[in-house]
Amino acid sequence: MTGPTPPTPYIHFPGTAREALSFYADVFGCSAHVHTFEEFHRTDGPADAIAHGGLSDGPVRLFGADVAGDEKPVRCEGLMLSLLGTATPSTLRDWFSRLSDGGRVVDDLQVRPWGDSDGQVIDRYGVHWLIGFEGGDSN
Repeated sequence: MTGPTPPTPYIHFPGTAREALSFYADVFGCSAHVHTFEEFHRTDGPADAIAHGGLSDGPVRLFGADVAGDEKPVRCEGLMLSLLGTATPSTLRDWFSRLSDGGRVVDDLQVRPWGDSDGQVIDRYGVHWLIGFEGGDSN
């Protein structure tokens, strides 16, 4: 018997869901699946807009869709998606670098006074990430 599934972020994108989910799949080395409004028989947006999508077969769980009607797109304030200790230090450094490409580094990935390393980046789609690992740069 398996335990409960942890919460999975669901992000509403401003018409960039396909591009964003493909980007995240590439960064995290997994697959992205998407379903269009047309596939879901929705008429409240463009037929090729993404009604639902997500990442599968990888280390990060994430769902997303394009906004429709008067829905608001993602705007991260006071919220970060944490990837603390979710992979090896070298993998986390790579993720930080790749998520930074086209985005904005809020706080560089660095060794903290308590000996662990972390940093923050807002990626090109406006998602705020906290990435880190135990121990310093020698890991």
